[in-house]
Amino acid sequence: MTMKSTHLINEVPSQSRPRERLELYGEKALANHELLAILLRTGTKGTNVVTLAMIMLNHFENLYHLKTASSQELMTISGIGKVKALELKAAIEIGVRISQASQIKIGQITSSAKAGEMLLVEMQGLQQENVVVLYLNTKNEIIKKETIFIGGLNSSVAHPREIFRGAVRYSAARIIVGHNHPSGNPEPSEADIQFTRRMSECGELMGIELLDHIIIGEQEFISLKEIGVC
Repeated sequence: MTMKSTHLINEVPSQSRPRERLELYGEKALANHELLAILLRTGTKGTNVVTLAMIMLNHFENLYHLKTASSQELMTISGIGKVKALELKAAIEIGVRISQASQIKIGQITSSAKAGEMLLVEMQGLQQENVVVLYLNTKNEIIKKETIFIGGLNSSVAHPREIFRGAVRYSAARIIVGHNHPSGNPEPSEADIQFTRRMSECGELMGIELLDHIIIGEQEFISLKEIGVC
């Protein structure tokens, strides 16, 4: 093997190194041997990690055989010791488990009344104004419930950008926003109405529907959708 084929990784131009390429272009832009090289981290004396990754892939017929290889089989490759073999087995297994994982649902919203009752149980009696968002998929199943803000005694500081940032992060199709009035009176203020309209406009622009904005009081709630605000 020539020196050209066995150069160390620090002699490879930075734009060609797997970690740097991952950072610049994202994981989908990397070839199999580059992703494997990142997991291996280091090569051996005379063989850089990229070359070692290519040797491994050439040793196995395809990725399936690499996935099913035992740690002992991995260790038959020069440069793959016990630690690297076990780390690879762990990485492969977590990848399998992630691919089989499904998004956890925490209930389904069938009406504004159901959403209001759920939020009433959780938020009545709070001494500070809380803003809670229910992030929903296309079937109106709750894929995430998150408290976005906790404000003072009389007002919150919620902003639509924080609310819709979560919607993008969780790939939500729709949202329901709820907040409580510590006074116990759920009647919407002019600020509540304007805030709801701003959220509705933002949702239309982003393609994420605001299904409702629910205000929670001491014993009851008000749906701004039902009174024609959104």
